Parts: sequence; C-alpha cells; structure tokens
Amino acid sequence: MKNKTYESYAIFFETLGHQTRLRIINVLRDGPANVTKIINQTGMEQTCVSHCLRRLERCGFVSVTKEGKFRVYELNHATIEPLMALVDKHTQTYCVHLVGKGGNHDHHNHH
Repeated sequence: MKNKTYESYAIFFETLGHQTRLRIINVLRDGPANVTKIINQTGMEQTCVSHCLRRLERCGFVSVTKEGKFRVYELNHATIEPLMALVDKHTQTYCVHLVGKGGNHDHHNHH
C-alpha cells in the first residue's frame, strides 16, 4: 500500500476519532442542521462547532447547502451514515465493556 493511502487513512480516522466531531456527526444522524441547532443540541461554542464542521466538510463527512442566510449541514448518506451504523454495531458488541474504564488505551500491545 502506498504511503499516500496511509496518510489518507490517518486523516480520515483523525477526523472521525475526535469526540467533538463525533458529537456533531451524531446530531446530523438525526437529519440536516444549521450551526444554531448543532450548538443547541451539543452545548458547544459556535467557534468550535464551525471549526469542526469545516474539517468534516473538507473530509467529505458532511455537505453544506445555503438556505437563505443559513448554512445547513447534512451527513454524507453514501458513506458516513452506513459507516456509523457499522461503528454502532461494532462498539455495542466489542467495546461496550471499555466505556468509562480508560478503554481508549491498549496497555499491553502498542503497535
């Protein structure tokens, strides 16, 4: 596999592996939303939401359309929605026992 592929993978998983961006993705799983709706549902600051949305848009996780003076963000139906459904299935089966126990670090096997 070429190094550029690994770099693309790293960018993808870094984008996905950020809790703030995951919160935004989960809001958008319920349907399109503008920044105000995302702020209201997450309690996050506007600058943080806008910054995260730019990253999600650049990586193709979300698309944006203008509706009047608002920018409305929508999850990528072709790839991100099915991916998140798969992530839900995987984490509920294999990772649920790690939640709240510092399970984001593997102390036995660093590769």
